[in-house]
Amino acid sequence: MPSNELPHPYDALTPDSVCAAVESLGFVVDGRLLALNSYENRVYQVGIEDAQPVVAKFYRPRRWSDAAIQEEHDFAAELADADIPAVAPLRVDGQSLHENGGFRFAVYPRRGGHWPELDSTDRLSEIGRLIGRLHAIGSTATFQHRPDLTVDNFGYESIDTVLAADIVPGHVVDAYESVAEDLIDTAAMRLDAHRPSWFRLHGDLHPSNVLDRDGDLHLVDFDDARNGPAVQDLWMFLSGDRDNRLAALDALLSGYTVFRPFALTELELIEAYRALRIVHYAAWLTRRFDDPAFQRAFPWFAEPRYWEEHVLALREQRAALDDPALYWLS
Repeated sequence: MPSNELPHPYDALTPDSVCAAVESLGFVVDGRLLALNSYENRVYQVGIEDAQPVVAKFYRPRRWSDAAIQEEHDFAAELADADIPAVAPLRVDGQSLHENGGFRFAVYPRRGGHWPELDSTDRLSEIGRLIGRLHAIGSTATFQHRPDLTVDNFGYESIDTVLAADIVPGHVVDAYESVAEDLIDTAAMRLDAHRPSWFRLHGDLHPSNVLDRDGDLHLVDFDDARNGPAVQDLWMFLSGDRDNRLAALDALLSGYTVFRPFALTELELIEAYRALRIVHYAAWLTRRFDDPAFQRAFPWFAEPRYWEEHVLALREQRAALDDPALYWLS
């Protein structure tokens, strides 16, 4: 079973301590507290007397440095200041990162919404325009304290994490190691051959981090912001069979390129970055599985069937790396 450096980092985070932290910033809490869907950090909607609720995000101890968290905050604020609908943390006395009871935390305005419909060409084009605007700002600099999206930290280090944890069933270990390493070796060769330009990205821009509220889109959860190529913030909106992915890509890029050029050679990297994400996801669960919240949410993770299916997914992704790259229909 995997072991975490800080096995249960949120044991001391109680409803009372959440309310005390928010009240330390001058808010008057009315006692209403709702835990929101988050695993890496802990996030709560907190009721405020005579005002709209706020959202309090408590950072997982030892994951990010203060400087890295501040870069996340500053990037979201820079986007918001440019009228890009990104939800940035509130500043209290000029500060967005706070500490109380041993936890670092930030407070955000509440911005609800639902996942956008991705079967509409118009909506995909709108998402493309939003990402283009995001990248027009992000490409003006790189993060100094946040990581790059690399084969090492998403690929090889992820494989090492899984193998060291002794969580893979014995009858699957050899197959996992062989297939995962072959997949990442192949992805590395693909990425080395192209060397796309890197800049500040959202980093984890899947559909649930773009919310639709009364028809208006906004971006949330910059916790995994990092330096990487433009295509990383686009490919997770492509799903279904090849024809569906080509149509979605056409709509996305038609919107994106209104605000920023896109290097079409990056389309050859989509399956390489998908491979990194698949391998990294298993490692993320491995690192966090001592957290009771993860065990409740992902009870199937330690079962042999998960790892058998994971090896199959790795094999399928290895085959996908040999498929012809997507192209822009327009």
